[in-house]
Formats: sequence, C-alpha cells, structure tokens
Amino acid sequence: MAVDEAAVEAKPRRRRRAGARFGVLLVAVLALLFGVPWATLVWSGNAWPAPAFVAATLLFVLVAAGFPVLMFRGHGRRDDRASRIADTTLGVVWVLFVWSILGQLLGLALALAGVADPVRSRVVTAAVLTVSVALLVYGYVEAMRVSRVRHVDVTIPRLGSGLDGLRVVLITDTHYGPIDRSRWSRGVTEVINSLDADIVAHTGDIADGEVDQRLSQASPLADVRASMARVYVTGNHEYMSGAQGWVEFMSSIGWESLHNRHLVVSRGGDSLIVAGVDDRTAAGSGVPGHHMDHEAALAGADPRLPVLLLAHQPQQISGAVAHGIDLQLSGHTHGGQMWPFHYLVRIDQPALQGLSRHSARTQLYTSRGTGFWGPPFRIFAPSEITLLTLHAER
Repeated sequence: MAVDEAAVEAKPRRRRRAGARFGVLLVAVLALLFGVPWATLVWSGNAWPAPAFVAATLLFVLVAAGFPVLMFRGHGRRDDRASRIADTTLGVVWVLFVWSILGQLLGLALALAGVADPVRSRVVTAAVLTVSVALLVYGYVEAMRVSRVRHVDVTIPRLGSGLDGLRVVLITDTHYGPIDRSRWSRGVTEVINSLDADIVAHTGDIADGEVDQRLSQASPLADVRASMARVYVTGNHEYMSGAQGWVEFMSSIGWESLHNRHLVVSRGGDSLIVAGVDDRTAAGSGVPGHHMDHEAALAGADPRLPVLLLAHQPQQISGAVAHGIDLQLSGHTHGGQMWPFHYLVRIDQPALQGLSRHSARTQLYTSRGTGFWGPPFRIFAPSEITLLTLHAER
C-alpha cells in the first residue's frame, strides 16, 4: 500500500500552525486583559515613584505569566488548589479590565473639566480600585450564598386541568468544583425541600470533576424530595468530567437520568410528558451513546400530551420548536455571571435568562444557574432556584 508522504508530513505542519495560532491568540488576550488595567492603574499619567512603578509592573507581568500555567494545571490536571487561584485571578482581572476601560471615560470628563495629570490619572486609579474591590466583595458574597427562590408562572395551553398548579423546581449549573461547597449544597437541598415540588429538575453542568472528586458536594442531591419525579440531563461540563459516571450517579440516588428519553407524570386524570436530551456538545465528546436526540427522547410518546423538555443550553430550542415542545427548561448562560459578560453570552445563545417564546407553542425558561463556574463571583447576575408553577389555559 502506497503512503502519501506529503500528506503525512502535512498533518504535523497543520498541528504546528494551529498551535502557533492558539499561542498568538492567547498572548494577545492576556496582553489585553492584563495590559489595560496595568496601563490605567500603573502607567497612564499617574507619575508613580520609580520603585512603585517597577514593583507594580513586575506584579502584573508575573501574574499574567503564571495565570495560563495555573489554569492549565488546575483545569487540565484537576489540581484544585491551582484552579482556585487561577479562577479567582480571572475574576479579579476581568473586573479590573472592565472598570479600567470605564475609568477612561471618567478621565476624559476630568480632562474636559481642566484637571491635569497626575491628579487626573490618580483619581481614575482610585475610582477603578474602589469600584472593583466593592464589586468583588459583593460578587463573592452573591456567589457563595444559597440561591434565592425565583417564582415564575407559566401558562401551557395544552396542559390538562388536573395538572393546573403543577410545581416544578429547577436547579442547574451547580458546578461542584475546586471550592468545597458541601455546606452550600445541603442548603440548596433544604430550600428545594421547602417548596413542596411535584417535579425537581436539574438541567446539567452538575460538576467540574469526576464523581469521586465531587461526591461530598453532590451527595445532598439524594435528599431532594419531589412528589412525582426528580429528573436530570447532562450539560456540556459533564463531557469534560465523566458524563456517563454522572448519569449513573444520579440514577443511583433515585433521580431519573433523561438520557434522550422521557417519562409520564399524571394527576387528576391528566398527563404530562417529561423528556430530556443530552447536551448539544455530547456527540463530539467521544462518550459512547451520547448525543442530542429529540426523536429518541419522544419515541412512543402520545403526541396529544403536552411536553416539558429538559435541555441544558437555550440554543437547543430550535430542536424543541421542530418537535412541538411546549416548554423547555435550560441553564448554561449563568445570566452572564459577571457583568458585562452577558453581552458575549447573547452572541452564542438565543436567551440570557427568564421566560421567552419561540413559536406559537414553544416557550423557553432559562435559569441564571444555581451555582457558578470558575471565578467565585456573581456580579449583577444572581443565582437562582426556580419555582415554576404551570397553569392550564382558562
């Protein structure tokens, strides 16, 4: 069999080019993310004494150089200590980056008012640091607190009167991870159990890590109570954290893992189909048997019955519309988590948070998430435990 030597040699070259492009992009992003705060707080027109200027510059350079190393070690090799440092650094530098840019507007206003440097730049520096510290403290408290309950009423025209008032509690994006939140997890379970739910749904991104790594944080889910069903679907992070293991874990503690399948709940002579599909990234994950499949999820279902669908990402709503779903429950967006990141989220997703309509029949509810990913901060995007009360049309 002849070997195409040119093709064999081309593959390593393509990999090298791809690696080089990634390296250039990484350096550019880090230079921007760390460079803008450095320019605002250190360089600019502050005229700091030389020792202070040199020390601050070295600090920025060292943190910027160490950040990708810690991020790779933490999230690539599952080193929780490195993850905590890297994630916190990402949150801090993001806030400094955003408010350094906004601080330039203050600097412009002061310049127009006749305020000269170094006073002008030092006022901007003080303002950026004050606002950033305040937001980081606020954001940390918001991220670590047990989520508030968000009450939402949803009218589903095809819902039978026997199911009117059905109570569905939605949690999502718990992201059990490098920060041990076992106590927080128990608190979330206590809140859920106070809501007298008929159905409790978890729409994925349960953890960052394998089951054995996050067992103490996930175990309180076994104590969640619902009168009809507890249901779960995978999110994209499961496909970096042993998806099949999480499916099996949830099944082992009494939850129904809706791995492209459905169940039926009934009350008062009326029924509702509760279906679930894998995350849209499942097919490319390499996990055998995992892929988004609406047809499999609804196979054998009575087409006359209303359907509640669990799908991790709002972007999966197109499949819900095509299959006549009445209400899709999703998470994934975190509501942006740290303002103004939500503008970037909206580029990728059709909804950020809340209830939205996508066809004459299909509605979507997008949760801001119950936990947080990465940086332990939530800024102007509070977490939630959602109580959806379903109503028949009157």
